[in-house]
Amino acid sequence: MKVLVTGATGLLGSYLIRELLVNHEVHGFRRKESSNRLVQDIEGKVTWHEGEITDYQSLQDATVGIDAVWHVAGLVSFKNRDQEKLLTVNTEGTANLVNVMLENGPKKLVFISSVAALGKDPDTQLIDEEYKWVTSELNTPYAISKHLAELEVWRGAQEGLEVLVFNPSVLLARHKDDRSSTMVYDYVFKGISYFPQGSINYIDIRDAAEIMVKIAEVGTWNNRFIINKESLPYKKFFEEIAKVTGKKAPHKPLTKGLLAAALFFSRITNFFGTFPVSLNKQSALLSQMNFTFDNRKSGRVLPYEYTPLAETLKWAFDNKD
Repeated sequence: MKVLVTGATGLLGSYLIRELLVNHEVHGFRRKESSNRLVQDIEGKVTWHEGEITDYQSLQDATVGIDAVWHVAGLVSFKNRDQEKLLTVNTEGTANLVNVMLENGPKKLVFISSVAALGKDPDTQLIDEEYKWVTSELNTPYAISKHLAELEVWRGAQEGLEVLVFNPSVLLARHKDDRSSTMVYDYVFKGISYFPQGSINYIDIRDAAEIMVKIAEVGTWNNRFIINKESLPYKKFFEEIAKVTGKKAPHKPLTKGLLAAALFFSRITNFFGTFPVSLNKQSALLSQMNFTFDNRKSGRVLPYEYTPLAETLKWAFDNKD
């Protein structure tokens, strides 16, 4: 099968194309200015197409002769000022791709969304694939853009496409990959003393890529799957990072009062030193809450033995190529 991967040079895209190359002819879609750093070792095994997901013509050219599209490209930002850009890239870009596929021929679409797109409600702690989006102050601009992008994908399903939607949680990759999802490690590296009192949902990026490709190959189309290993308190998660890195783990709980102060002072300066994550009202509130994204549906389709966190972190901080 000929598969096209958008965002193929990005973090998750680079792991997915490695999995897809085992059984498929892989075409990659990338922006002209994209770095090839994460795909240098396999670049010659992929047929490359240049363009933008906001550019209809380049998508048309790239999808000629393609059997299935893995749509991974997107913008990740939790800054309120990026709201319009998020809608343009994530929502309008996905609508473009769906329209091109309906017109151009490929009938199978795998969309890499996010658990953020499921939405959050402070009264719901366990979230599965049947959870219905509700308007909430906890929904970030990024979450809204991915939710709206999913609506475009489901529109495509109604008009004849076979679709799969994956909602991965925080992807734990190698620290040296230096991408947005690896910033969570910097919380420990920067020596921040305070830990949020909520929980983090995470999965080893290698596990995520393997699970998604295998589920797609099973052929369970017109479904969505949460891709997540577990939910773990931030305190415990940071302690595990500290064990592997030899750094000191955050040891003071972040209270409501301190959080309010952080939000106030972050408007004019960096609070607690250089804060490693975007600090706004929504991200602050979310960091203090406990949510679990239920992975049982994916487990019923594909029983899987997840990589232990200690092994993931040892690999993440191993600087060997």
